[in-house]
This record gives sequence, structure tokens and C-alpha cells, in this order.
Amino acid sequence: MQPKPTHEPEICAEVDLCGPDGRLNSAARGWSRRPLHTGNLRGSWGRNKRWDYWAILAGDLVVSSVYADIDYLGLADVWWADLTTGQSGGRPMASPGSRGIELPDRPATAPLRARSRKLSLEVATDPDGTAHIDAEWMERGGSTANLRVTIDQPPGHESLNVVIPWSERRFQYTSKHQARPAHGELAVGDRRWEIGGESGSAWGVLDVGRGRWPYRTRWNWGGGAGPTDRDGPVIGLQMGAKWTDGTGFTENGVILDGRLTKLGEELRWDYDWNHPMQPWRVSSPDGRLEATLTPRYDRHGRAEALIFANHTHQVFGTWTGRFIDDDGTELAFTDIQGFAEESRSRW
Repeated sequence: MQPKPTHEPEICAEVDLCGPDGRLNSAARGWSRRPLHTGNLRGSWGRNKRWDYWAILAGDLVVSSVYADIDYLGLADVWWADLTTGQSGGRPMASPGSRGIELPDRPATAPLRARSRKLSLEVATDPDGTAHIDAEWMERGGSTANLRVTIDQPPGHESLNVVIPWSERRFQYTSKHQARPAHGELAVGDRRWEIGGESGSAWGVLDVGRGRWPYRTRWNWGGGAGPTDRDGPVIGLQMGAKWTDGTGFTENGVILDGRLTKLGEELRWDYDWNHPMQPWRVSSPDGRLEATLTPRYDRHGRAEALIFANHTHQVFGTWTGRFIDDDGTELAFTDIQGFAEESRSRW
């Protein structure tokens, strides 16, 4: 089988997301191997959504952090789960009117900071792309906790960056990073978890969003990372669905040893919303990618507050499957760390 290249145009130079009139810039339609879009959102208050989401996949431990401005509300949090015991914790923070929450138009060009009585969070990025998450918080049980983690940006390591155009007035720029090595430590009370290092491989996941969304949305997102075998390349999976349907663009791709292969076809997702701990299967119509996630933990969230509502199943576990690279070579992967989710929102 000789794989076909994607039909989507590749962007190779920096570009503004919006034109002077605030609508989607036609030159911004496309995808790139590194972040090139500036999210210059202006006007349309209430529809603009800006966020940086980090997750760390560290064997039996998962850690994540959200920093978001959805116009009428600011959100910041740190969350963790021990996949072996099922224990989880962390601390959220909400800011009406997004007071104290600021994200730059050009992601990773300014530190992200949030402060409350029970949470202190900073996310900073070095000029070479290396990211640092530093957080301190109080668990609901009263114990203190802190996170210190660094996510490397290996030279030449590519990401999947794409604009999803529902219309000239509704669109989303997303920058998805997979398979970035991570190392550090999580401490909760008298417990300590090493991230990366001698404890085994740990991988950073980044989801950057800058866009103008419809009120009701539904999406799938999944990813994962790990070596294909003892001496094989490191594979990073980046997969989505539902929210991109009918736009002509996808957020689908596979990273092999830092090199992105963009997949232009919509992927098929098979899973049971009502039984999220059953396997999640993702496949491409041409058979180029087949992956099955065996869940270990379901992060089930449900929230409603006036005009805002969200219902999510986010499962963490291991992916097993196969991928055919650009040369037509089939690569198998077994039990690599990963996650999959469905989110349903009114926002």
C-alpha cells in the first residue's frame, strides 16, 4: 500500500488567524508542522475561546493542567490520578469575567499565571520551546501538594497545527503536541511520584486553542506516545473527530521520531458512551491507522452553571495497533500510554 498525501494545504510561514474585519483570514486555512498562527481574536465577545491544556502521561500516573479564558469565565486547575489505586486529586479555580487570566495571541510567548488562596500555577516556555509547569495547591483533604515538571522540545520535533473552519465567523486554531519527553516530580502530602527518569518514560501532551466557537459543541480527542518496539521509533498519536466533520480539515496525524505525517481523512471512532471502560477503537477509512485503547481509568466530569455546561468521559490507558508510514512500511505498537475522550458542551 502506497499512502496518499493529505489534500489539505500546508502552511509554511507565519500568519494571522483573523483579518482586519475579525473574520477568518483565508490565508490561515491549512495545517503546519510547527505553530505559525497568531490568534488575533477581536470582538464577538462570548464566543472567543482561548486555552492551553497540558497533560503528562507517566506510566501509572497522569497529571494535567488547564489555563483557559472563555470570555465570560476564566479557568485554571491542576489535576492528577494514580491509575493503579484510582486515587485522584488537584485543585480547580474559576474566575468570573476571566479576571487574572491572560493568554497571548501567539502561544508560548508569555508566562501563564493564576493565583488563588488554594492554588498557585505558572506555565512558562523557554525560547527553545522547553516548557515548565510549577504549581502549589491545597488538596480538598487539607494536605499540601506541588508539581514541578519540565517538558522538553527536542530539536526538530514537530506538532500538528491546523485551522478548522466552520465558517468565516466560527473557526478554531488548534496546536496539538504529542510524544514530548517529560521529567519532574509530583508531591501530595507525604507521597512522591517521580515523572520520567528512572521511573520510566513520561510524555507531555499540549493542546493549544484559539478560536471562535458555536454555542453547542461535541468532540472526540485522543493521543498517546511510546516506542513501537525495543529498537523502533517513538510514535505519537494525535486523533480527533466530530467537531471537524464537514469542514474539509482534520486534526489527525502520527508523529514518528518527531516527524509528523498529516492524515486528511476523518477517522472512525467506535466506543460506548455509557460504558467508557470498554475498549475505544479508532481507525482510518483507508486502513492506514488502526488503534485500540484499553482504559484503566475514567475521568468523568459533569458541570452546569447558567449558560455553561460540560459533560466529558476522558479515559486513560494503553493503545495497541498499527500504522503504515509514508514509505508504506507497517509499524506495530503495543501498550503505549494514552487517552481518549468525548466532550459535550454548551459554552
